[in-house]
Amino acid sequence: MRTYQVQPGKAGEFLQMYQASGLPIISRYARLIGCWTKESGVLNSTVFIWAYDDLGHRTSQRALLAQDAEWSAFVPRMLPYLVHQESVFLNPVAFSPLT
Repeated sequence: MRTYQVQPGKAGEFLQMYQASGLPIISRYARLIGCWTKESGVLNSTVFIWAYDDLGHRTSQRALLAQDAEWSAFVPRMLPYLVHQESVFLNPVAFSPLT
């Protein structure tokens, strides 16, 4: 789960830029489960859930992403929007519908 807190009033612009430019790149390395904006808690935040087989798979895919020249060119475009980011690795339990 990746959460981006963006500059106030910039969420729509951030999401349009991310969808058009970042999503096609990162989708080569991870499967998007969903994307949400927060209406409570830390506001001006967007939450992405990306699927990987396990933590090892995430580590190897993120290493490949870091080597991708298109992603390296995209990241500086994203940074001015960000106030804070957080990554959390979630392990599904046996009864989770998203296993």
